[in-house]
Amino acid sequence: MTGWQTLLYKEVLRFWKVAFQTIAGPVLTAMLYLLIFGHALEAHVKVYDRVSYSAFLVPGLAMMSLLQNAFANSSSSLIMSKVMGNLVFLMLTPLSYMNWFVAYVGAAVIRGLVVGLGVFAVSAFFADIGFVAPLWIVTFAVLGAGLMGTLGLIAGLWAEKFDQLAAFQNFVVMPMTFLSGVFYSIHSLPPFWQKVSHLNPFFYMIDGFRYGFFGASDVSPWLSLSVVATALALVSAVAVTLLRVGYKIRV
Repeated sequence: MTGWQTLLYKEVLRFWKVAFQTIAGPVLTAMLYLLIFGHALEAHVKVYDRVSYSAFLVPGLAMMSLLQNAFANSSSSLIMSKVMGNLVFLMLTPLSYMNWFVAYVGAAVIRGLVVGLGVFAVSAFFADIGFVAPLWIVTFAVLGAGLMGTLGLIAGLWAEKFDQLAAFQNFVVMPMTFLSGVFYSIHSLPPFWQKVSHLNPFFYMIDGFRYGFFGASDVSPWLSLSVVATALALVSAVAVTLLRVGYKIRV
């Protein structure tokens, strides 16, 4: 294997060795959300015609799990290497900054997709899900995982200890994920909060992903695609620049 392929393999192996924690754990958490919210609100919430609330929840939960785990993979890998002091061994290799970027983000995308697929596979036993536009599903899944994997790379470079990374995840990633329409349609919100939701890029990732299942969404999937692609391009440019200058890596 080439250098970046070896690093990618190492990053994939890192989370796969503890798959019970990194894969099965998030799938179980998503199932608990589905069972609790689906059972409690099934008869009280109706979002789309001919779509049950449990079916409505499944794409949102799958995408939420995908995004959170893609972020966690790249960010946790970097912060662990920095804290344990073994990042220096990676710096001794002739790998370029683009090799780092492709390997770390690629592994994050793989973990995110595996978790999202696991959530969907288990959810199929509890809700009737269809595929109206599979290409949209794949597109938003890959772009969303890439965006969060890149954001996790930036967070891992910025953080110097686990507390800082936890603060980033708890006060930025988690609120934006839960307020993105996972459990509801933004049309059920007051006008002011609908406008606020349109400022959240996580909303476009989940809304576009959900369109692939039901053929219905709160905004145009093309608008969602343009927002997500633009956000991915911006965070990728930032991440590549930080890697190129060795931000908080080189002393």
